[in-house]
Amino acid sequence: MKQALTITKMKKMKQAGEPITMLTAYDYPSAKLAEEAGIDIILVGDSLGNVVLGYDTTIPVTLDDMVYHTRATVRGATNTFVVADLSFMTYRLGIETTLRNAARLMQEGLASAVKMEGGADIADEVSALVRAGIPVMGHIGLTPQSVHQLGGYKVQGKLPKEAQQLIDDAKALEAAGAFAVVLELVTEPLAERITKELSIPTIGIGAGRACDGQVLVFHDLLQYASPYREKKFVKTYADIGSTIRTAIGSYVSEVKARVFPAEQHAFGVVEPSVEISNLYGGAGSAAADPQAAQQQPEPGNEQVQEKELQHQGGVKA
Repeated sequence: MKQALTITKMKKMKQAGEPITMLTAYDYPSAKLAEEAGIDIILVGDSLGNVVLGYDTTIPVTLDDMVYHTRATVRGATNTFVVADLSFMTYRLGIETTLRNAARLMQEGLASAVKMEGGADIADEVSALVRAGIPVMGHIGLTPQSVHQLGGYKVQGKLPKEAQQLIDDAKALEAAGAFAVVLELVTEPLAERITKELSIPTIGIGAGRACDGQVLVFHDLLQYASPYREKKFVKTYADIGSTIRTAIGSYVSEVKARVFPAEQHAFGVVEPSVEISNLYGGAGSAAADPQAAQQQPEPGNEQVQEKELQHQGGVKA
C-alpha cells in the first residue's frame, strides 16, 4: 500500500535530487485517481474558485469552501500528503485569527498542512503556525490572491530589485519554519538560484526546470474546461473536456432518438406469477388498501403450510 509522503522524506528527496510531484484536486474522485496514479502531494488550492466554482479569481473563495473541498479530497486520498490553501483574508488579520483558521483546515478539513501566499510579510504568522504544530508550505512569485495589486497574471522577478525581494522572501519563509515553497510564474534563472539557496524543497509552476518539484492544476493537465485556454507553462496530457462533451452529446442524441435505453438496459419481471402491482404496493394489493388487509381473516395452519410450500416452489399433496 502506498504510504503518505512526510516532510522529512520531502527534504531527503531534495537532497537526493528526486523530483517531487504535486497536483491539485478538489473532490473525492479526482483525489482518488491522483493517488492511484502515484502523485506525491495533493494540493487543495483556492484555484477551485476558478476551475470548480466559476469565479474569475480566487478572491471569493471562503474558508468554508476550503474546508468542504479539503475534507472530500482527503477521503479520496487517504494515503497521500494533502496541503490546503488558506484562502483570501483568512490570515494577515493577526496571529490568533490565522491560528484559528488554519486549525479548521487541519481539524475539520483533515489536511496534512496549509499553504499561504506571501514572504517576509507573513513570516511571523508562519512561525506561529509551525510552533503550534501546523506544517506550512509557502507560496511566492505570482500570488493569485494579490492579482489585482500585481496588475494581472504576470511573470515575477524580471527586474533585479524584484528578484532580490523574492530571494529574501524565500529565505524568510524557510527561517520561519516552512517545509517547502511554491514558486509561481518566476523566471527560470531566479527559480534556480532560490532552489540552490534553500534547504527546503521548491515546487514550481511556470518557474522552469530547476525546481525540486512541479505542480499543475488538475483541470489544466487534463483540459477539463470549456473553453480551454492554453498556458505556456502547462503541458496537457489528455483532452478530457472534449471526451466528456462528446459522450454527453451522444447520450442526448440517443435519448432523443429513443435508442437509449435499449432492451438490455431494462428489467423484466423476475417471477411472472407475481403481479407488478403487488411488487410495489400498487392498486389492487393489500398494501395499497390497509383497511382491506385488516379485514382478511388470519390463515389457519392449513393455509400457512400452503403458503410455505408455494414459497419453496413445492406443491401441496
